[in-house]
Amino acid sequence: MEIISNIENINEELILISNIFKLQEAKLPQSVAVNAFCSENVIKIELIASKTYTKEYAYELEENEKIGKYIKRYAKLFLYEYLSKITKYKAPWGALTGVRPTKLYYELLSKIGDENRVEDILHNEYFVSKDKVELLRKIVKEQSVVTYDYNSIDLYINIPFCTSKCYYCSFITLPLNKCKQMVEPYVNALIKEIKETLDYTINNAISINTIYIGGGTPTAIGKDNLERILKILPRVKELTVEAGRPDTIDREMLDMLQKYKVDRISINPQTFNDDTLRIIGRNHTAQDVIDVFKMAREYDFDINMDLIAGLGSEKIKQFKRSIKSTLSLSPDNITVHTLSIKRSSDLKSNGGEMSQIAQVEKMIKYSTKTLLSKGY
Repeated sequence: MEIISNIENINEELILISNIFKLQEAKLPQSVAVNAFCSENVIKIELIASKTYTKEYAYELEENEKIGKYIKRYAKLFLYEYLSKITKYKAPWGALTGVRPTKLYYELLSKIGDENRVEDILHNEYFVSKDKVELLRKIVKEQSVVTYDYNSIDLYINIPFCTSKCYYCSFITLPLNKCKQMVEPYVNALIKEIKETLDYTINNAISINTIYIGGGTPTAIGKDNLERILKILPRVKELTVEAGRPDTIDREMLDMLQKYKVDRISINPQTFNDDTLRIIGRNHTAQDVIDVFKMAREYDFDINMDLIAGLGSEKIKQFKRSIKSTLSLSPDNITVHTLSIKRSSDLKSNGGEMSQIAQVEKMIKYSTKTLLSKGY
C-alpha cells in the first residue's frame, strides 16, 4: 500500500501503522493519501482512499509544545481507525507505534490529572485494548516509587562486541572473530571518555544515579578489559552489566564482577530450544544457560533473563517450554521481547525463519498471564 501525505516527515510513521494490518486477510487499498489542515485549535485530517474521509481533532498547545507533534499523532490515529474498520482487526496496542506507552500515559496524566480519564482516552481515542490499559495501570503503579532528580543522570556505557551476531540483531556490534584487534584500542578510548564524563559531572554538580553497561555483550571482551572499565566507575545506586551470553561467563568473571560491587547482571537465553539457538546464531545450548545461571546464583547479583517471542519458526508449545524453564530458575526479573525485524539485521537482509503472527500473539498472552500470576 502506497502512502502519500502533505505532512512533512511522516511517511515512515504512517507505514508503521499500515504494517499492523498487512498480515490480515482483508485487502488493503493500493494507495492512501493522508493530509492535514490546521485552523485555530482544530486539526482536520483528510484521508483519501476509495473515497474521501475527514475528521477534526481539537488541540491545545502547552508552553514550548509544537503543533507538528499533534498533526502527526492525529494523522496516525485516523489512518489506524480507517484500516481497522476495513480489515476488522484491532491491534492490542491500538495505534501506538514508535512510542513507549508509559510515556504517553504520563504525558496525558500530567495534563489531565485523572487516571480514569487517561485510561478512557487510551482505550477510546488511541484504541488500546482494555487488557493493555490495565497492564499500563499496573506498570505506572509499580514505577510510582521511583523519584526523579533533575540534578542526576543515568549513565550508559556501550561495549560493541559479541561472540557471534544473532540473525535479528541490528545493534552496532561485531563478532570478536572479525575484530579482536579492535577491543583494546576501543577500551582505551572508552576509558578516556568515561573519565572526561565523570569530570564533567563533578564540575557541574551532577550526580550519577545508575550505570548500565550494555552492548553487544560486555563480558565478551574478557575479564581484564572489563575490569579496567569497572575500576574507574564511582559507586552508584545500581550498577548493571549485561552478561547475556553464557559462553562469556565463568567463575573468574563472576568473582571480578562481585569485586567491583556490580548489583545486577543479565543472563539471556532468548529461548531454551537448542534448534532455535542454532538458527539464530548463538554458540551455546540451553543447558549452558542453566549451568551458568546456577553458578551466578552463588553470588549476590540480581539476575535478569531475556526471552524473545517469535524466534525461528517456534510455536506456542516451544515458547511455553522456555517460559517454564525460565521460571524454574527463579530469576529476579524476566524480560519478554517480541521479535522485531530491523533494517540492518541479517533477518531483514538475508531472510530467515520466524514464527507466524498468530503464534506470537499467543506467546505474548501466555507470558503476560503466566508471569503476572507468578508475581513478576
